[in-house]
Amino acid sequence: MDGYDKATYGERIVDAYDALSPAVTPGQIELLSELAGGGPVLELGIGTGRLALPLAEQGTEVHGIDASAAMVAKLRNKPGGSAVPVTVGDFSRFKLARQFSLVFVAFNTLFALVDQAAQVECFQSVARHLQPGGRFLVEAFIPDLGRYQQGRQTSAVRLTLDEVHLNCALHDAPSQRVTTQHVIITEGNCRLYPVEIRYAWPSEMDLMARLAGLELEERWDNWDRRPYTATSFTTVSVWRAPGS
Repeated sequence: MDGYDKATYGERIVDAYDALSPAVTPGQIELLSELAGGGPVLELGIGTGRLALPLAEQGTEVHGIDASAAMVAKLRNKPGGSAVPVTVGDFSRFKLARQFSLVFVAFNTLFALVDQAAQVECFQSVARHLQPGGRFLVEAFIPDLGRYQQGRQTSAVRLTLDEVHLNCALHDAPSQRVTTQHVIITEGNCRLYPVEIRYAWPSEMDLMARLAGLELEERWDNWDRRPYTATSFTTVSVWRAPGS
């Protein structure tokens, strides 16, 4: 995908992002608030503030980083959005003037860093910004390589009388990269939302965390803390920095 960069996904999908994203659940906000323990929070890939704004409404101090200026502008236009400090930039390498009790990245956004080196660097950047005993939470899907036939996959996500949603993907197994076009077709209109990701297995993320000096504290299937098992499709992982 020539011309695709860290900001492309957000810049292209910004007007449809909230409508296409899953609804925020009370369990998500409850878990984030509990892990923060009353301290400041940093969200990587804050986007339009789906999680950050309801978390801030509960009194948590929330900061954010995002590569897309358009997504941040959307956040700013929402009630309370102008009060959330956001840095526009690359969340694989960042340097802020403070530390946090919790850093989190939700909705598979860690995988938007499209090579292993960038993901490793992200864990290291996070570790430098955690308070002693602070936590790093990542929500991510479990790779399902069986969905690809000869490195390709096309699926119908939504069909109505007036609209069709398709996913068209190419999978490169050696690099663990997937290039996807989300295609939304309506009468007289076709919209394309490109995305590139580099997936990582839970065990690989655990190694990235250990290289950054973090230790796995919890791993669940979902935000409601259902146990993680061999049949899980998603995971919510929490690593902890040394210290009390």
